[in-house]
Amino acid sequence: MRQKYLDLSHVRNAVLDEADEMLDLGFLEDIEKLLQAVPGDRQTMLFSATMPGPIMALARRFMKQPTHIRAQDPGDEARTKADIKQVVYRAHQLDKIEVMARILQARGRGLTIIFMRTKRQADRVAGDLADRGFAAAPLHGDLGQGAREQALRAFRNGKIDVLVATDVAARGIDVTDVTHVVNWNCPDDDKTYLHRTGRTGRAGKKGTAVTFVDWEDLARWALIARQLGLESTEAEETYSTSEHLFAQLDIPAEAKGTLPKGARTREGLEAEELEDLGGPDSSARGSRSGRDSGRGREGGRSREGGRGGEGGRSRESGREGGRGGRSGGRARSDEGRGRSTSADSGERQQSTDAAATTDAPVSSVPAAERPRRSRSRTRRVNGEVVAEAPVAESRGSEAAESASGEGEGRTRRRRSRGGRGRSGGGQSSGPQEG
Repeated sequence: MRQKYLDLSHVRNAVLDEADEMLDLGFLEDIEKLLQAVPGDRQTMLFSATMPGPIMALARRFMKQPTHIRAQDPGDEARTKADIKQVVYRAHQLDKIEVMARILQARGRGLTIIFMRTKRQADRVAGDLADRGFAAAPLHGDLGQGAREQALRAFRNGKIDVLVATDVAARGIDVTDVTHVVNWNCPDDDKTYLHRTGRTGRAGKKGTAVTFVDWEDLARWALIARQLGLESTEAEETYSTSEHLFAQLDIPAEAKGTLPKGARTREGLEAEELEDLGGPDSSARGSRSGRDSGRGREGGRSREGGRGGEGGRSRESGREGGRGGRSGGRARSDEGRGRSTSADSGERQQSTDAAATTDAPVSSVPAAERPRRSRSRTRRVNGEVVAEAPVAESRGSEAAESASGEGEGRTRRRRSRGGRGRSGGGQSSGPQEG
């Protein structure tokens, strides 16, 4: 509309559904621009299950002599529908899945929607129920459009009968034959509770709304119950073995935490076709297929060049050997420990040692011209440390000492390895004076 591609000058009817949610999401300015762009001689209709003050103010600004119509049973003055049976349980966090598994085996249960607070909870609970034999699928904002449409089609067609969703399914979704709605956590406010429980008991049918309240949410639930005008604000403590749970929801006494194999008649989510409409799910599938195809190339873990191959980092494969670096080091260490007699094996061992110490290509520098590693060695005399010098320097000092000893007519003193000092326990090995 800002680019002048959309002409709203001929609009005669303007309909705004879920008007209160539009205001909560911050679309008030956009709504005002749209209503200002349409002609003044029009019919405007605003629909919402709850009609807060801002919606009424918007109606007075853009509507002429608005009429407030409330669709409800004439004999039902409460904010909640009388056709919906409402039960509230104070359940333990670790026992909720067991209670849920028994509720899903109630007599006469049809399609069921379980509302979660977070997306991660929706995925986890849907997976747990699927492992227990129930035809369940998640529905939340992190799924792509194709995955969301697949879950809704499977739910409408009866291929799955449990939809684990966030508040994305609390509005604007009309699915018939929804008999049970479960709030996994206490709703945030009374409007959220009304929109969630409104998914059942539609078109004059009966429904059941179950709400789980944690210990820390008791005060919040009491406030919501008072705002809705419910008879009781208490949440009864309930476990998966509580008798009142089976009696209130008509659950068979033999129901356990797993659905019997004979009752698993749903086809499941996989039976519904997934359309590629773009979004996170399609990109994730593309990246997974790319990774799977990439593993079969030469850069992956190949049988010939991977994990060392013939001598670790070969000259032909170079860096294409995948994980050849680690096992190549093992092969090099094995070659270093061996005793090779041929000149070719000696050159191969020297080039392999050079490749292990640096990442540069194998050099052809002779071994005689390479710098020698200096190692410190402790010298002891009569069990006491006298000096620490590199091996090359100690060898040079030993040569000088032996030369001077020969000049003075003394024999070369041998160095012991056991820390016992010089031979003879510190006594001179030269001729003794008489």
